[in-house]
Amino acid sequence: MKRVFTIAEKNWQGSCLQYKWQKTLGNYLAVAGFDNSIKIFDRHGQRVNEFNLPGKCVAMDWDKDGDTLAVIADKSSGIHLWDANINKISQLDSGMRDQMSFILWSKTGPLLAVGTAKGNLLIYNQQTSRKIPVLGKHTKRITSGCWSSQNLLALGSEDRSVTVSNHEGDTIRQTSVRSDPADIQFSVMKTDERASPGESTVSVAVGKKTLFLFNLTDPDNPIELAFQQRYGSIVSYRWYGDGYIMIGFSQGYFVVISTHIREIGQELFQAHNHKDSLTSIAISQSLNKAASCGDCCIKIHDLTELKEMYAILNLDEETKGLDQLSWTDDGQLLAVSTQRGSLHVFLTRLPILGSSSGTRMAYLTSLLEVTVANPVEGEAPVVVAVDVEPNFIAIGPYHVAVGMNNRAWFYAFGENGVERLKDTEYLGTVVNMCLNADYAAALFEGKVQLHTIEGEEQEERQTKLFSGGDDKYRILSHALTADFLFFSTDTGLIQCFFIEDWQNINEYRHPVGVRRIFPDPSGTRLIFTDDKSDGFLYCPVNDMVFEIPNFSPTITGALWETWQGDKGVFVAYDDDKVYTYAFHKETIQGPRVILVGGTKLPFSHKPLLLHNGELTCQTQSGKTNSVHLTSHSFLNTNFSEASNEQLTQMLQKALMLKRFQEAWELCKLVNSTDTWAEIGRTCLHHIEVELAVQVYRMMGNVGMVMSLENIKTIEDQNLLAGHLAMFSNDFNQAQDLYLASSCPSAALEMRRDLQHWDSALQLANRLSPDEMPFISKEYAIQLEFIGDYVNALSHYEKGMTKDNKYQEHDEACQAGVARMSIRMGDIRRGVNLAIKHPSRALKKDCGAILESMKQYSEAAQLYEKGQYHDKAASVYIRCKNWSKVGELLPQVSSPKIHLQYAKAKEADGKFKEAAMAYESARDWDNVIRILLEHLNNPEEAVRIVRETQSIDGAKMVARFFLNLSDYGSAIQFLVLSHCSDEAFQLAQQHGQMEVYADIIGPEATAEDYQSIALHFEGEKQHLLAGNFFQKCGQFSRALKHFLKCSNTEDSLAIEKAIETVGEAKDDALTNQLIDYLMGESDGMPKDAKYLFRLYMALKQYREAARTAIIIAREEQSAGNYRNGHDVLFSMYTELLTQKIKIPSEMATNLMILHSYILVKIHVKRGNHLKGARMLIRVSSNISKFPSHIVPILTSAVIECHRAGLKNSAFSFAAMLMRPEYRNKIDLKYKKKIEAMVRHPDTSELEEDSTPCPFCGFQLPECELLCPGCKNNLPYCIATGRHMVKEDWSVCPHCDFPALYSQFIQLLETESVCPMCLESLSVNQVRRISDCSSYLQLNELEQ
Repeated sequence: MKRVFTIAEKNWQGSCLQYKWQKTLGNYLAVAGFDNSIKIFDRHGQRVNEFNLPGKCVAMDWDKDGDTLAVIADKSSGIHLWDANINKISQLDSGMRDQMSFILWSKTGPLLAVGTAKGNLLIYNQQTSRKIPVLGKHTKRITSGCWSSQNLLALGSEDRSVTVSNHEGDTIRQTSVRSDPADIQFSVMKTDERASPGESTVSVAVGKKTLFLFNLTDPDNPIELAFQQRYGSIVSYRWYGDGYIMIGFSQGYFVVISTHIREIGQELFQAHNHKDSLTSIAISQSLNKAASCGDCCIKIHDLTELKEMYAILNLDEETKGLDQLSWTDDGQLLAVSTQRGSLHVFLTRLPILGSSSGTRMAYLTSLLEVTVANPVEGEAPVVVAVDVEPNFIAIGPYHVAVGMNNRAWFYAFGENGVERLKDTEYLGTVVNMCLNADYAAALFEGKVQLHTIEGEEQEERQTKLFSGGDDKYRILSHALTADFLFFSTDTGLIQCFFIEDWQNINEYRHPVGVRRIFPDPSGTRLIFTDDKSDGFLYCPVNDMVFEIPNFSPTITGALWETWQGDKGVFVAYDDDKVYTYAFHKETIQGPRVILVGGTKLPFSHKPLLLHNGELTCQTQSGKTNSVHLTSHSFLNTNFSEASNEQLTQMLQKALMLKRFQEAWELCKLVNSTDTWAEIGRTCLHHIEVELAVQVYRMMGNVGMVMSLENIKTIEDQNLLAGHLAMFSNDFNQAQDLYLASSCPSAALEMRRDLQHWDSALQLANRLSPDEMPFISKEYAIQLEFIGDYVNALSHYEKGMTKDNKYQEHDEACQAGVARMSIRMGDIRRGVNLAIKHPSRALKKDCGAILESMKQYSEAAQLYEKGQYHDKAASVYIRCKNWSKVGELLPQVSSPKIHLQYAKAKEADGKFKEAAMAYESARDWDNVIRILLEHLNNPEEAVRIVRETQSIDGAKMVARFFLNLSDYGSAIQFLVLSHCSDEAFQLAQQHGQMEVYADIIGPEATAEDYQSIALHFEGEKQHLLAGNFFQKCGQFSRALKHFLKCSNTEDSLAIEKAIETVGEAKDDALTNQLIDYLMGESDGMPKDAKYLFRLYMALKQYREAARTAIIIAREEQSAGNYRNGHDVLFSMYTELLTQKIKIPSEMATNLMILHSYILVKIHVKRGNHLKGARMLIRVSSNISKFPSHIVPILTSAVIECHRAGLKNSAFSFAAMLMRPEYRNKIDLKYKKKIEAMVRHPDTSELEEDSTPCPFCGFQLPECELLCPGCKNNLPYCIATGRHMVKEDWSVCPHCDFPALYSQFIQLLETESVCPMCLESLSVNQVRRISDCSSYLQLNELEQ
C-alpha cells in the first residue's frame, strides 16, 4: 500500500472535510472544507479546478457516469453543477425558498434528488431539464436518502419517518422509526423463497443504536436489530456479498451479520479493530476488500477471509484522529480524511500492466512508475519514472515503452540507467505494442505500424503500416520476435513479415478469426487462439498446425518457457489457472502437443515470465510473485520426504516434459520395475535410443538392450521410429512408418513375424510378389492349426512355386495339400499324395487323421509305408488282420501289440508262439502260466520267477511244487509271492519250520518269529524256541528255554542266554542267569568265562574286570598262560575304552604274563639277555605260575647263565635245590645245576640305566617302578623294559606302547603285535615325538 499524495490546505486546518470520488472513472476527487469553496484534484493530487460557494458546503454528489458534480451550500437555494468533461461550473435554480439539506444522483438515470430543511423534495431530470417539486414529503429536515437500482428513492427525516417514492416523487411506502434515521441504503435481503426482483429492502441506522430493515414487499413486518452496548453507537455500515452487512461501531468494533432469516441476529464475525474509536468503514467490491479507520490507522481485510488482516496503514502524524474513508469504484485508490483537515490518498490496486522480453520484464509499480527487472540473471531492478499513467507497457532487449491513448514514450537502457529517447504519436488509440532490438510495432484501429525505435535505417525501412485496406480485414493481434513480425486478423489470416528482407515470407489461413498470437522467441512456433476460443500451435517453418488439447475457453494469454532446456514447453492461463503444455517435435507418432498439468493461480495474479517451471506473476499491489508450477514440482521438492506415490506422480510429469535426468533420479529412488518400464517406454516414444538402452540395461532386459543396440545406428528417422513403434506394440503406426521409410519391406517382415497374414499378403502384393507363396504357406499352417481346412487347402495350393530352387518349400505345401484333402474327405487324393511324398512324418500325420476318421485300412497302409510298424500293427489288429500283424511283429517294439498277438495265438492253441509273444510283451505271469500248464517246463518257469521276482508267477510255481510234494521249494515260492501264512501252515504241517525260518530271513516281522518260536516250544526244541523268542523280543521266554537246554547244547545255550540278557537289560533276568551260572539252581557252578561274558554283555565292566582276573588266575594255575593273557588284555582294552580305572592287580598280572610270553619270542630270536631279564621278572613272581615252577626256574638258570648273569643263575639254582623241587628237575640239567650250586660264580653283568619318562630319573631298563617319582612306568610290549620318551611308538591296533627302535627290530622277524596278535608291519609303526597324552593315560591306569 503506497501513499500517492496528501492534501493539507491551510484554510482547512482544524476542521473535518467533505469529499467525493468521481464515480466509475475515479479520475477526480472533489473536496470541501470550512472555507466556502470546492477544490477538485486529479488522481495524482494535482488541483484541476476550484470554485467558491455562497456558504459552507452542505452536501455534494457525482452522477452515475462521473460527468457532473452537484453541490449545495448554506445560504443558497441554488444547485452548483460542475462538468468534468469541459471543466466548467454552472448553477441551477431549485425554485425552493428554504435551505437545501440533502442531494443525491440516481444510480441508473440522469435524476437528481434534492431535499430541504423543511422536508420538501425536488427531483431534477438533467437530460430533460424537468423539475418536479414535491412539497411536504416530510415535516422536518430531510437528512439522508438513497436511490435504488429501480429508481425508487428512500428518504429519512428528522420527523422520524422514512418514505419510499418513485422517480415522479409519489410516495409508495412510509414507515416511522423510534429515533432519527440516518445512513439509508437499498439492498437485497437473503430469503428462503425466490428473491423478489430488484432491491426490495431499505436499511436505516436508527438513533445510531439499532439497524432497521424495512422490506417493501412485507411492510408490516420490519426487523429492528439492536447490538451490545459495549460496541458503542453505529458509525457506519455497508451491504456486501450475498445479503451480508458490515457495521462499524464507535468503540472500535467491526461486526458482520447476515440478513438471512435463519441467521438474522447472529454475528458471523466480530473484531475489535481499533482500541479507542472507529470513525468510518468502506468496502470495495472490485477489490473484494473492506477497510476501517480509527486510532490513527487503517485496517484492511479480505472479504473472503475476514479473520486475516490484509494490510495495516499507520498515520501516526494524525494525532487528532481520522475521519472518513472512501474507495474509488475501481478500487485503485483509497482516500481518508482526518480530524485536523487533511486528506491522504493511498494506492490499493494498480492496473496490472506488464510485459516481458526474454528473461527481462517491465511492470507498473505505481501510477507513474515502471520497474524493469531481470530476476533470472540476478540484475538489480531499475525504476523508470513516467510522465503519464500508462495504458500499455512494452519491453524489448534494450528499450521499454509506455503509452496512453495514441501516444508512446520510449526509454533506452544505458550504462547510466534509463534514458528517455522520444515519444511517438500514432494514427489511433494504441491497443498493444511490441518491441525487439531495433523496431517497435503498435496495434491500433485494426492496423499495425512497424517503425524503428532509434538508429539510422534506410528511409524505406524506417516504417511500414500493415492494414487490411478497404475493410478486407482487421488486425486483432500482433507479436514481434528478433527477426519476424507476426499478426493475425479477424478473417483468420496469420501473416509473417521478415524484417531483414522487409517482405512477407509466409501466411496461414485459419477457418475463423484469430484473436491472439504468441510466438516463441525464435519465431519457429506460434500459439494462437481463435474466435471459437480454441487453441492451436502453428509451425511457420512447415505450415503444420496442431490443436492444443484440453484448451480452456477462458484462456487469456500464453507464455513460452525461457529456459533453454525446455524449448517446447509453454503455459496458457486464465484468471484462475495456469495450464502447462509440452510440444514434442520428435515422437514415434510424429509431432504432438500434450497437457502436462494445471496449477491454481492466486487471486489477481497475471503471469509475466516463465523460467524453468517458475512463473513470475504481477499482482495488484505492483509487486511480482513467483508461482511454482505443479507440473515442475520435481524441481523444488525434497525427494527424501516424498512418498512413493508422490515420487511416481513427479516422475510422470518429468517424463511428459522430457526431463530425463530428473526422471532417472526419481526412478532410482522409487526403484520399482514399473517405473523403470515407464521411463523406458517414454524413451522409445521420444526416439531417445541411447537413453532407452541405459534404462533397459538397468532393468536387466537383455533382449530389449540387444534389439536397441542393433537399430541405434539407423539414420533413416522413419525406419528407426518404425522399429521403436513396433517395440512399443503400436504395430499400425510401425507399419505406416516403415512404409514411409527407405526400407518398406520391414513392414512386411513385421506382419509376418506377428502372423498378421492378411496384412502380410496385401503388403507382399505391393512390395514383394515373390514372397507371396511363402507367406501363403505360413498362413495355411496357421489356418490348419485353428481348423479352417478349406482356406488352408486354398493357401497351400497358392503356396506352390513349382521351382526346383524351392523344392523343400513345395514339398511342405504338397504335404499340406495331402493333409487338407483327407480332412476335406478327398481321401484317395490325399493318400496318393502322401504315398508319393518322401516324408515319413507326413505318412504318420495322414495315418493319424485317417485313423481318427475310422479309415483303418488306409491308415495302416500309410503307417506301414512310413515304417511306423507299431502304429501299423495296432491298426491291423483293429482290423483283425492277424497275418499282417505276424509279418510286422519282428519290427514291433510295443508290448501292447505283442500282448494282443499272444492272446490271439494262445486262443489258437499255438502255445510256444504265444509264450514267445508274451515274453516280448514282458508279461511274465502269462509266460510262467504257459510254461507250467501247457509246455511242462518248470525249470524255465523257476528261472523267470527268480529273475523277475513276479508274485503271481511265484504262486503258480509254488502250487506246481506242492502238487509234486516238494514242500521246501513250495514254501520258498510261497514266501516269494508274499503268502507267508500259507507258507507257515505248510511248514507246520510237513515239519519244514527251519526251512521256512531260513527262507523268511531278515524280512520277517516280530509276529513271524513269535509264530515260529511257539511252534518249536510245542515241539520241545528249547534251543530253537529260545532263539526265535529272542528274535521277537520276548527275552524272558527265550531265557527260560535256553536254561532248559540239554547238556549237549549247554555251551551254545549259555552263550545265547548271555546274549539275550545283554539285549534285555532286565535286572530280574540278569539275576536269574547269574544264579544259574553260580550253580544255585542246580548245584553245578558253570565255567567262570560265562560269568565274564555276561558282565561284558551287560557292560558291567568293573565286575567283568574282577571276573577276568579270576579267570586269568585259573588259566595261569592250569598253565594256560596265553589264554589268561588274552582275557586280561581284552578286559584291559575294554576298560580303557569306557574310561574306567584299570585295577592295579589286572595291570600287574597282564605285565607278568606278557613278560612270560616275551621270553619265548626273544629266546627263539637268540636274544638271551632280553629273555633272561624277562625270566628274572617272571621268576620273581613264580607263585603266579604254580603248574610250571620247576621248568620256569630251570629256564631262568640256563638263560641267565648264557647271558652272563651268573649271580642270578646261582640264586635260581639254589631255589631249585629245595627238597620240594629237586626231584622234579629235568635229569638233563640236574647235574649242571648242582655243579653251579656247589661251585658258585657271583659275577653279574650290570643292567643298563635309562631315564624315567615322567621325571627323568636314571634307573635300570627293566625296572618298572621309579624310585624318584614313585610312578609305575609304562613298559615296552616288544622288550618288557620301561618306556623312554625319546624312543616312543605304539601299536596302531591296540595302542600299547613300545620302544620304537626295539619294536622295529622285532617286526623284522615277527609279523604280529606281541600284545594283541594283530598283523603288523614295520611301515605301520611311527615314532611319536610328543608322548604326553600316553603318560596321562598311564596315570589313569594307576
